[in-house]
Amino acid sequence: MGRWALDVAFVWKAVLTLGLVLLYYCFSIGITFYNKWLTKSFHFPLFMTMLHLAVIFLFSALSRALVQCSSHRARVVLSWTDYLRRVAPTALATALDVGLSNWSFLYITVSLYTMTKSSAVLFILIFSLLFKLEELRSALVLVVLLIAGGLFMFTYKSTQFNVEGFALVLGASFIGGIRWTLTQMLLQKAELGLQNPIDTMFHLQPLMFLGLFPLFAIFEGLHLSTSEKIFRFQDTGLLLRVLGSLFLGGILAFGLGFSEFLLVSRTSSLTLSIAGIFKEVCTLLLAAHLLGDQISLLNWLGFALCLSGISLHVALKALHSRGDGGPKPLKGPGSHPDLELLLRSSRPEEENNEEEEGYFVAQGQQ
Repeated sequence: MGRWALDVAFVWKAVLTLGLVLLYYCFSIGITFYNKWLTKSFHFPLFMTMLHLAVIFLFSALSRALVQCSSHRARVVLSWTDYLRRVAPTALATALDVGLSNWSFLYITVSLYTMTKSSAVLFILIFSLLFKLEELRSALVLVVLLIAGGLFMFTYKSTQFNVEGFALVLGASFIGGIRWTLTQMLLQKAELGLQNPIDTMFHLQPLMFLGLFPLFAIFEGLHLSTSEKIFRFQDTGLLLRVLGSLFLGGILAFGLGFSEFLLVSRTSSLTLSIAGIFKEVCTLLLAAHLLGDQISLLNWLGFALCLSGISLHVALKALHSRGDGGPKPLKGPGSHPDLELLLRSSRPEEENNEEEEGYFVAQGQQ
């Protein structure tokens, strides 16, 4: 009887994990292809990103309000001093990362975007070393060399290579390294109480919107103000379709961050990292099959080399976590366990989970 119960529990956990991974894949891969499709007809990626930020803020605020009403516990609200001094740098880096990433879709293929964004791990490692969040080890040097070499091989003599688009997404990956380093540092400030991703997204979105607005005003403001798709529309139906498409992208962006939190809370950050590796493979295969992206044998070898570097980095993290007692899934208290699990308040004893949450907090936009 006990063995049967253990088998059922194992099967249930496996089915639940698979379901959460598939949900994460739907949002993550879906928003990549959706943004690429949308930018083919709507050439204002920065405005699109800003609308996504507004939608994410709206859903985050609604989620916080619902949980506060059901649990009768106040959500964290930062003071203006902490908000501007500690959150603003992370918000600005996140805004530039997401904005430049969406901007690059105007010029490059999904496959080149996916491969180049994978190099974000390279910059995260570099900035982690600079900020002394990681110790310099020979294995980390090998990881850097594998990812850098793979990126070079993937872009070498690519028939669909675009310098401007590659520069944008590579710049986004570079800023992404700063973004995730600052995010980890932000999470380590337990007194702020921003370990909860919903609270973090709620506080980040307004500053991200303001940080991206000058870039939008310079490069898209005049063109958008004279565009017949938004401000000078003549067909109300077309306007509603455009706004509906942009709003749907915002829902996908919020769902991405939420699905990541679900996956990590029910399993671990290691599961998310491994799932992310296979997600890149799925994205490239779909891009080649659905969009006709041309990927040569040398490009595939470069991609495999890059994935080996990322896999090595994940393995090193797993060994480090095992040495510290292993990753622990998050547990949500309260009278509404499922809802409170997703949107729980942070507590002092949850500091051990900060490193896990650093993988996905503030990633709701991409």
